[in-house]
Amino acid sequence: MLKKNFTYLYIFLFLTLSLKVAQAQNQGTTRTIQIVQADRLQAAGAIQRLIDNVIMNHQGTIIHCDSAYFYEKENKAKLFGHVKIDNPKDTVTSTSRYADYDGNTQLAKIRDNVVFKKSSTTLYTDFLDYNRRTGIADYFNSGKVVDSTNVLTSQTGRYETQIEKITFRDNVILVNPEYTLKSNTLFYYTEPKTAETEGLTNILSTQGDELNAQKGSFYDTQNKLFRFYEGDVENETSRVIGKELFYDENKKYYEANEDVSIFNKERNIEVFGDFGKYWEEEKYSEVYGNALVQKYFESDTLFMTADTLISKDSELVEERRMLAFPNTRLIKGELSGRADSTVYIYSDSTIYLYGDPLLWNNKSQISADSIHFLIANEDIDRAFLKDNAFAITSDTIANFNQIKGREMTGFFAEGEMTKLDVEGNGESLYFALENDTTLQGVNTLLCGKIIMHFEKGNVSSINHTINPEASFIPPHMLKEENTKLEGFVWRIEEKPSMEMINAWRTPKSKDENRKNLFNEPNIRIPFPDEDEIQIIINEWLEKESNKQEKP
Repeated sequence: MLKKNFTYLYIFLFLTLSLKVAQAQNQGTTRTIQIVQADRLQAAGAIQRLIDNVIMNHQGTIIHCDSAYFYEKENKAKLFGHVKIDNPKDTVTSTSRYADYDGNTQLAKIRDNVVFKKSSTTLYTDFLDYNRRTGIADYFNSGKVVDSTNVLTSQTGRYETQIEKITFRDNVILVNPEYTLKSNTLFYYTEPKTAETEGLTNILSTQGDELNAQKGSFYDTQNKLFRFYEGDVENETSRVIGKELFYDENKKYYEANEDVSIFNKERNIEVFGDFGKYWEEEKYSEVYGNALVQKYFESDTLFMTADTLISKDSELVEERRMLAFPNTRLIKGELSGRADSTVYIYSDSTIYLYGDPLLWNNKSQISADSIHFLIANEDIDRAFLKDNAFAITSDTIANFNQIKGREMTGFFAEGEMTKLDVEGNGESLYFALENDTTLQGVNTLLCGKIIMHFEKGNVSSINHTINPEASFIPPHMLKEENTKLEGFVWRIEEKPSMEMINAWRTPKSKDENRKNLFNEPNIRIPFPDEDEIQIIINEWLEKESNKQEKP
């Protein structure tokens, strides 16, 4: 009796377990595609044809279509008309006019007017292979992805739904309300809505701003943050270049690293350095590390170097300036100079030198506690020296003509100094020459106002006013202490040269004819579809067969 009860209990447990397995199979956990519904069913051997209102189930994925061929042994189905494949668990839904579904590999070949949707991201194409097991969908012969912010198109692509990543390749175009981006390889992450590109990338804003990268980029489409590699950003007023370039569109703020260039088109000034920052709306820039300024004129260029350069172009006239510090060096034509710091005032084209300033022009050296000079008609017009002004000019036989005073004003014509006016406590020492070769003696002069004239870089004459005290020393009575005024220092070794400027920094040359994808014709030859490929294969096989039949 006890043995019979154990037998009944065993049969009960077996039936219960079998029922649960059957229920699990009915719920779609089996590998076999299940027919849920069809208005009509026609069977021909192992093939079943399902007609009208067809519903099938495979492991929780619900398949709808108008009609289908079901190959039960192969566990495959060909789906026709209003095809819909829906899996509530992974929130992926696709619709199309045709699909070929393999229950063993879980690969769906979805064709013709395909709409593939996951959450708020929708992919449109005509040829899509979707692997349900890996969550990867590959499309070819062009596709379009649309979300709440962007529209992206390309010739081929891969949507990795499990990590929310889409890879676009060949003729990639990203469009949003403010920008259009073009590249040949782009990785788009649907959750943060960020894009990364490889290689050449070009962006054009609706306002006409151009953003370009030669070696890829990163773009946060929601927060409007850009990062470019070997990139440049250009608009009507400025151009910023850097090996690595960051741009915050909301703040209109740029950062650039390595081979930095910031070009102010309105001022025709370009600044180079190792690292730079630029605030577009304030027109304010900072450049560090072997910084170089090039101010472009029609006839020549002003070169200025320093460790740090700060430029400000304000609505207020008095705030339009450039600061260079420390260790400033500058060259413009025949004029060169050095100082600890320099200020360039844009409004009146005046340059101020502070901290042991020196200027050289041809054979002349000028020094003072502070110096500033004025540029007019794109050339040096006047130089103003204040406190302890001292000018030295070498003559044709290596003597040094000297003039000093409280203040001086130098006058220039075509880049050369023509006159030097001394105001207050004037002193001069002038070597008188015959035929520019023979020393006749030394003239010394003390006067409240002295005027020295120059021709071709040499002193041609000296005038004076206001009770001068003059003396002349002949050559045979000349001593060393009679050849120099107090404070004389000849510092020609510090005179900047273009060799020094180029050694400090040689700007990287710009390729004005670089490739831009916006200039490329938007024409692509489509890939052949599967039927066309099969026709090509059949034609080739037929030709090969005919060749073999011929003797």
